[in-house]
Parts: sequence; structure tokens; C-alpha cells
Amino acid sequence: MFEYLEPDASGASNLPPSSRSTPQPRPERVRHMLYGSLAAIDRTIKILHALGYADPNDWSDPIPAPPGVETRSSSGVEMPASSGAETWMAILTKTVLIE
Repeated sequence: MFEYLEPDASGASNLPPSSRSTPQPRPERVRHMLYGSLAAIDRTIKILHALGYADPNDWSDPIPAPPGVETRSSSGVEMPASSGAETWMAILTKTVLIE
């Protein structure tokens, strides 16, 4: 989608003159963190893969969430991690282009 061109040896840009004035997209890293049961994390990763957003192998292996992590239910009510099932987390770091 975007092409990154490096400056030549003299430091001059090898971009065509018409595109030098247009701002170039800049890469920025974002971190996605999933918290929930192992089944919910697995399902979410598969959905994001089906949508073409991230490969399942790009996610960290699930690890137990630190004590005290709270999650929100689908109704928006905060539920402590100690509400029965153990809370897990998986992390994805992705580079996106900001225009």
C-alpha cells in the first residue's frame, strides 16, 4: 500500500518532485492486550485473523494476568479477576502507519 524510499548517497530524496510536498505516513507501534479466559482470548485472536488484522503467531502465548487485573463484562460492569475463572492475557505489538 505504501512505499518507503531511502535517500540516495548524497542525502537527496529519490521521490518524484510532485510527491515531496505531501506528508509521508510515519510508522507507529501500538500494543494490543487481551484479558479474559483462555477460550475468549483464543476466539478473539481467531476473529482478528479472519478479518486479516493479525496472524495468530504474532500474539504472545497466553500468560496468567497479574493479580488485581479487572475486566469488564459485556454490560460494562467491572468484574474483579477473582470472580471464579482465572484471567489470562495475550499481547500483540503491531506497527501501523499514521498519515
